[in-house]
Amino acid sequence: MINVVLVVHLLLAIALVGVVLLQKSEGGGLGIGGGGGMSGFMTGRSTANLLTRTTAILAGCFMLTSITLTILAGAGTRQRSIIDESPAPAAPTAPAEPQTPSVPLAK
Repeated sequence: MINVVLVVHLLLAIALVGVVLLQKSEGGGLGIGGGGGMSGFMTGRSTANLLTRTTAILAGCFMLTSITLTILAGAGTRQRSIIDESPAPAAPTAPAEPQTPSVPLAK
C-alpha cells in the first residue's frame, strides 16, 4: 500500500514541477503563449487559468499523499507524544563535603 502511494506521490511531484515550469512568469521565462499572434483553441488567458487550476489541484493531491504517507509510516509504531515522555525527576543530591587540601598551604 505504501509503495503505491509513494509512486503516486512521486508522479504528482514530477507533474507539479512540469506544470509550474509551463506557467508564464513575469519575465517571460519558459511560459507558453503570451504573444499577440497566438490564436486558436487556447488563448493566453485561458491557458493561464487552466495551468493555475491544474497547479492548485496537483498541489492539493500532493499534500494529501504527503499526509497519507506520514500516517502509513507511523502505523506500525506505537504512537506517543513528546509531551508524554517527560523526563523522570532527578533525585536530590546531598551537598558535597569540602575537601581539605593534602598539601598544606604556605603563608
